[in-house]
Amino acid sequence: MKNFIYILLALLLTSLLFSFWKKEDLDKNKNSEELAEKAYIYGYPLVLMDTTEKILTATAAPDGAKAPVNQIVNIRAFPNPEMQDVVSPNADTLYTSGWLDLTKEPMVFSVPDTFDRYYLIQLLDAWTDVLSPIGTTHTGNKKGSFAITGPEWKGNLPEGVKQIKSPTNTVWLIGRVLTKGPADYAAVHKIQDQFSLKPLSFYGKDYTPPARVPIDPYVDVKTPPVAQVDNLEGITFFRRLNELMEGSPPSLKDEAFLKQLEEIGIGRGKKFDPKNFSKERLTELQKGVDEAKLKIKEAWKNQSFSKKVNGWVMPSTKVGQYGTDYFFRAVIAYGALGANLAEDAFYPLTNVDDKGEPLIGKNAYKIHFEKDKLPPVEAFWSITLYNDRQFFVKNPINRYSLGDRSGLKFNEDGSLDIYIQNTSPGKEKESNWLPSPTGLFNLILRLYQPKKEVLEGSWKPPSVQKVN
Repeated sequence: MKNFIYILLALLLTSLLFSFWKKEDLDKNKNSEELAEKAYIYGYPLVLMDTTEKILTATAAPDGAKAPVNQIVNIRAFPNPEMQDVVSPNADTLYTSGWLDLTKEPMVFSVPDTFDRYYLIQLLDAWTDVLSPIGTTHTGNKKGSFAITGPEWKGNLPEGVKQIKSPTNTVWLIGRVLTKGPADYAAVHKIQDQFSLKPLSFYGKDYTPPARVPIDPYVDVKTPPVAQVDNLEGITFFRRLNELMEGSPPSLKDEAFLKQLEEIGIGRGKKFDPKNFSKERLTELQKGVDEAKLKIKEAWKNQSFSKKVNGWVMPSTKVGQYGTDYFFRAVIAYGALGANLAEDAFYPLTNVDDKGEPLIGKNAYKIHFEKDKLPPVEAFWSITLYNDRQFFVKNPINRYSLGDRSGLKFNEDGSLDIYIQNTSPGKEKESNWLPSPTGLFNLILRLYQPKKEVLEGSWKPPSVQKVN
């Protein structure tokens, strides 16, 4: 009898322990899913930037929109409807682009005197935060040289060279020079030709960038960066994230957050090894990754961070400086990688009319600006039209945008009308005509160097009115 009682007690104890272990495993799995979701959102911009860099540097020499690491490429003309490498292209500026690797030493970027011409050199670290920009608004239009230095660099700079500190060894340089149309290309090319990028050790000396740089044959240059990252399984994503954090260390402000992620092997100096996890926990980790992907896409689709005014989606003024708002940073990286600071460029967008109906080419529309309600900017503004795939639309007058440099005709009272339709509004109105396709389309209002009434929200863009 006594033995029977012992057996019963042993079975009961085993059952209790099994229940406890099972509950602990469930809790671990649930926690793993939450942590994986957080880790994916946190690391998404870093992995996307690395993927983008690989594509845009997969060339032996500067060509098209690509250049080898530590070299720049100058884009010489506006995109046309056949050019579909980049979504939402602009017809306001000519671009200069380059990816910097600061591991060995700083890189010095030099600019000429641009006189009264607006230009902006944007610099993004590997996490997509905007560093101190170069250009009209921030450093003026005089010639100058700027040393972009990495996180470990210590040293002295030559006299007259200004330092721009980067917390990561990877930096994306995106330059824009105001261009008033094809007739203005030659003048802009002269400025672009005087942009230079060289290692600090060659500053003040002749420097020729390496020729015919070897290309990594394993880089997928056909699949867009967002799609490539989206196709990564959680295990592969987390391995890459840890590797990338070695050269692009997280900010000190992220320390407390990263402490949580150590439980699933995420962090600088850590190795993400799937062998450390049970099959069940790996399944939960992937669930967390899938949930993060869905949340990022939905937030961009719904523009949940933006206000809607007169049918226009007004972007957040926090773009470019994200602090610890990792979700916002991930959403902007997904939908608008390389976004400017709001004080440099502010882009309201719309795809609906004043009744909330989708914009479509079978209708005619008008945007009416009152005399004292024109877009308030220090630099320039434009309205650009895109089809539903975010590309320019072929049209009989080869016009893809209108703005303050377009020779617009104002009404007698000083107000301004922009006509948006598939066919000409008539000869007398063609100067203000923005041709639309037959199908769905959308508009982006670009405001460069917006005034405070834009950033504070007291100025509101007028709605798009259907007039037929």
